[in-house]
Amino acid sequence: MKKNSRVRRIKLNSKLTMTIVGFFFCVIVIKLCYVVLSPNVDGIDLTQFADSRNTAKETLYADRGVIYDVNGKPLAKNANSYKIIAILSPSRTTDMSNPEHVVDKEHTAEAMCTVLATEETMEQCKSDLIGYFSQDLYQAELGNWGRISEDERQALLALDLPGIMFETLAKKRQYINSSWASYILGYARSNDEGEIVGEMGIESYFNEELSGKNGYVEYQKDAYGYKMATSSEIREDAVSGSDIYLSIDSDVQNILENSITNFSKDKELEWAIFVVMDAKTGAIVGSATNPNFNPNTLDNLESYLNPLVGYQYEPGSTMKIFSWLAALENGIYNGDDTFLSGSVTLSDGTKIKDFNNVGWGTINYDTGFAYSSNVAATNLGLKLGSAKLSDFYDLCGFGEKTGITLPGEEAGSIDFMYESELANASFGQGISVTPIQLLQAMSAFANDGVMVKPYIVSKIVDSNGNVTMESKRTEVERIASSESINKMKELMYNVVYNSFSYNKGYAPSNVTIAGKTGTAQIASPTGGYLTGEYDYIKSFLGMFPYEDPQYVFYFATKQFKGSSNDIYHAVSSTIEDVANIVEVTKGQSDVDSSKIIEISQYISRETANVVEDLKKLGLSPVVIGNGTYVTNQNPLKGSKVISGSKVFIQTNDTTITMPDVAGWSTNELIRFCDFIGLSYTLNGYGKVLSTNIPTGTVIDTNTMNLEITLGV
Repeated sequence: MKKNSRVRRIKLNSKLTMTIVGFFFCVIVIKLCYVVLSPNVDGIDLTQFADSRNTAKETLYADRGVIYDVNGKPLAKNANSYKIIAILSPSRTTDMSNPEHVVDKEHTAEAMCTVLATEETMEQCKSDLIGYFSQDLYQAELGNWGRISEDERQALLALDLPGIMFETLAKKRQYINSSWASYILGYARSNDEGEIVGEMGIESYFNEELSGKNGYVEYQKDAYGYKMATSSEIREDAVSGSDIYLSIDSDVQNILENSITNFSKDKELEWAIFVVMDAKTGAIVGSATNPNFNPNTLDNLESYLNPLVGYQYEPGSTMKIFSWLAALENGIYNGDDTFLSGSVTLSDGTKIKDFNNVGWGTINYDTGFAYSSNVAATNLGLKLGSAKLSDFYDLCGFGEKTGITLPGEEAGSIDFMYESELANASFGQGISVTPIQLLQAMSAFANDGVMVKPYIVSKIVDSNGNVTMESKRTEVERIASSESINKMKELMYNVVYNSFSYNKGYAPSNVTIAGKTGTAQIASPTGGYLTGEYDYIKSFLGMFPYEDPQYVFYFATKQFKGSSNDIYHAVSSTIEDVANIVEVTKGQSDVDSSKIIEISQYISRETANVVEDLKKLGLSPVVIGNGTYVTNQNPLKGSKVISGSKVFIQTNDTTITMPDVAGWSTNELIRFCDFIGLSYTLNGYGKVLSTNIPTGTVIDTNTMNLEITLGV
């Protein structure tokens, strides 16, 4: 009985065990079927999971485009650092006609060392690299020789050596000239994803074009994490960013940078800006500012506003150019009409004063422009009325953006209505403009009344060498007739050169300029204007050469604690240097380079030999005195002039006789007078028609004044 019970228990337990085992077996089978048949298990895509453990996908980063000046000099480029990887295992290569590992160790080492080593370290470099290449490894790094720059990587890539690869260590941007043109270029830096992104200036505005398009490569990897030799790859190559060519001319930019640096040295100021624009095309050829910053380190970056387009302020008397032009265009201007200068009282009791508070008595409006009379401007403004003056300022582009391809451009404001507002607007107070607007409006005087649009980018070239964008002269608006333009040019010429002018210090020695000064009060944050001794924005808006303007320029400084002579010198010496560089000393913008001559040192040489040498060079010597050797010269050694230019030679004879100056340019005669120290008065404009001192007369520079009659 007991035996049967035990047998039954055993059978029961066996059945239970078999049932449990069978149950778990069924569960496993079902789970296995589920795993095999279902793409997702517990929310995980098994196919993707398996592939990810054996598949590598790498981003191929696009090279950021280079920023060049107009002549192809690099201004901003990549300065990434890299690690060299040498693939040593032959298993990497599947086609020996296209090897993917280091095949010839000695040749590879020798070729690479031409890039990596100096003459002194060449042998050590080759020995070290051959040692690295001889290791029994799949791949190897090259120690200190394997840490390279972007330029070195490019040089190694050009060698096309099999088995040599590069791994990016750090991505960065290099600005070749440090703080030079920093507010134009801006800066770019790496983000968290390792991509270089433009954050200011051209780098920001054209970030998409400069960035290019990243690619990728996807391949199967082995147990060591390396690409399997037998696997194929899926590749989409990166597309390098486009290169941008600015309109900036490095030679001009260097002059402006040095000028602003020297002007600001040991002087207190809030800011200063000097800009030169090609008046015929609108190309900005140079723009320097202080403060600036170093885009490589971001040192001294205190403001993100580009002064050229982002500073909007009351311009002061430079706006008289356009209020006078408005009067001319509206037929209410007669330069011979007279008025009592000093002050004028408006209908609401507001008193407008000239800058010297007392004026110059009764003068005419032409003289009032040269003296920068606020009373004259007010009288003209009142005759015009708010609507007509406002409409003319609109026509000149004030109050709206120029559309130049720089971020952060401001529009300024020219809103005025009441009589006192109208009066202030006529001499550049109570309204705001930007430097780029002033340059655009000034271009009309070089184009017979037609404004041209300014631009900063000359062209954009993609990675295939295709020009995808190219800037050309763009006419914006005709703002005035030829008659009005010529009259204003005459008035602006008189600002610098006429005997009653305060501003002869602005005149360069080698080119004739025309323009207008500005001294603007600075608006106070609490209302009204600041009243400190230096609380002004002082400026000069001009063009050169006067006879046929090729360039317009603008200089301005805020709260400058220095003298007027400092400003005179900054403008005159800078434009003198720029004129030499751009070869417009005779009013020619397109000069055959073969006709450009660099002046030698003639001082202490025999006069006859110097005259002979100058004539052989195609220059025109003007000998002062009958001495046998040269004691002074103009231009000085190193200056560049155009064939046919006059070179003044002072000899050791102190007797000076008047040369035949008929037909000389205004600039040539001014150079002569300044060179010998003779005072002069200019009447009219153009070339010399006659003078009050006959040819051959002995000149006494202490008592004589040369009266010069000019004409076209």
